[in-house]
Amino acid sequence: MTTVLLADDQALIRAGFRALLDAEEDLEVVGEASTGQTALAQARALRPDVVLMDIRMPDGDGIEAATALLADPGLTATKVIMLTTFELDDYILDSVRAGASGFLVKDTEPEELLRAVRAVARGDALLSPSVTRRLLARLAAARRAAPRPAADIQALTGREREVLALVGRGLNNAGIAARLFITPLTAKTHVSRIMGKLDARDRSQLVVLAYESGIVTAGTAEDEGPGR
Repeated sequence: MTTVLLADDQALIRAGFRALLDAEEDLEVVGEASTGQTALAQARALRPDVVLMDIRMPDGDGIEAATALLADPGLTATKVIMLTTFELDDYILDSVRAGASGFLVKDTEPEELLRAVRAVARGDALLSPSVTRRLLARLAAARRAAPRPAADIQALTGREREVLALVGRGLNNAGIAARLFITPLTAKTHVSRIMGKLDARDRSQLVVLAYESGIVTAGTAEDEGPGR
């Protein structure tokens, strides 16, 4: 059973999400919050598998709450999907840098929301193709303005750098395996080791690191989002 915490300042939004999620046999809403601080307190008390976090909330916005939540050593197993009304670039970038595993607009189709929760719960990242392309373009521009030192990736082997580049381009484990002529399990093992070496929570953060370190450059992203 995947447990979910809903954090949104609109009661109607929370009610709709609760009805949708609780109708699924493998998903359970365990709590609700209407402010950033309440969301953080609820997450610490309930330790949900996934938090659906609205970006714009009173008393500490969603990005502040997500940043604090994802930095909490007691919540390392909790994943966050950010929610907002608009796909605004700054929000996307801030959300991923905070450690969020996904970003969805509130008018997403019900099936997409359910898929997102399940994907993030099993450790995948979730960014739609359009969001991914815009995110990567922003990261490339940010790197040109202020390059990130490459020291973070020096611990990676040559193969791990290849895998990181493919993660940065949006490939999932099956896609990486096909490109490198290895098994999906081996690809998954490489990704896990890279996360450990780079202290990354998930694939979304690996995408950021791949671009900020220069392993991937603008124009090399695939048509699919990370984790698909």
